[in-house]
Amino acid sequence: MDLDLRKLRYFVAVAEELHYGRAAERLHIAQPVLSRQIRSLEDDLGAEVFDRSRRGTRLTPAGRQLLEDAVPLLASAEALLRRVTTAARDTPSLTVGFMPGITLTPATTAFAERHPGVNIRLLRTSWASQVEVLRNGRADIGVVRLPVDRQGIEVRPLFQEPRVVMLPQGHPLSGRASVTVADLAAEHLLQDPDAVPEWRDVALELRDGPRPEVPVIHQVEEKLELVASGAGICVLPLSTAGFYTRPDVVPVPVRDIGPSEVALAWPATRRSRLVHDFAEAVTETMAATETMGGTETMGVTEAMSAPGDRDGPGASR
Repeated sequence: MDLDLRKLRYFVAVAEELHYGRAAERLHIAQPVLSRQIRSLEDDLGAEVFDRSRRGTRLTPAGRQLLEDAVPLLASAEALLRRVTTAARDTPSLTVGFMPGITLTPATTAFAERHPGVNIRLLRTSWASQVEVLRNGRADIGVVRLPVDRQGIEVRPLFQEPRVVMLPQGHPLSGRASVTVADLAAEHLLQDPDAVPEWRDVALELRDGPRPEVPVIHQVEEKLELVASGAGICVLPLSTAGFYTRPDVVPVPVRDIGPSEVALAWPATRRSRLVHDFAEAVTETMAATETMGGTETMGVTEAMSAPGDRDGPGASR
């Protein structure tokens, strides 16, 4: 039996929404049509994937297994179509995903010298999309910030860099040379607490009832706009903070917070020579950059390891 990918897409929509009406609206089809397609899929599989009751729609054990397998399968099918379309063009190409703040110019230059006939395309990604674009074929290889879901993904660590807290100008802590996580315990974090576990473990807002709502944020610029307005704070890698400088937001080193880890990632099943050669170019050029430019962040690193007696005006709260 061959699985119908269209039925799988319909199933995933219902599984993610757990509501036939919302799923039908998302898919732009009528709800009765969607219901018939799900029943047809269950007939194909010989198993019920949803438990339908007055309490709502829930996944059965078979449905949970199908969802786990269907999402990467659909992404692989989408990637296949994209790669075949790209291969049919006269000019070979390589699409590279990258996170904000990471400079790829030395690597792309080195790669272009070895492959002058290849069209290099850059795709800016976000925390949510940095691995997704590899699975669905929008990017062939990416420079990502860990942690990521490594299922089906090859990961090669590159380097670590400090993280800083972004504070609004005039904040009581903004004049300090550095702070500790404890200093930030009473602040509102404009991020998923799991992204900053050190803060999560001491945050007052996670102890005293429901956490204040965090708006949906898609880009670093949106996050910094909220910081500047006094809506909260955020923690960013040092290079990202340096890339998005603005006068009304101040980066301050956090002495006892883990670093941001940067790595290369690509689909584990890819055996592309272009992907391999770009990975080598990134590894070589970033190693050279670290060797030659390692002192660029020394001031920040020193501040993060200082005992705290360098705090300047505005240190007290």
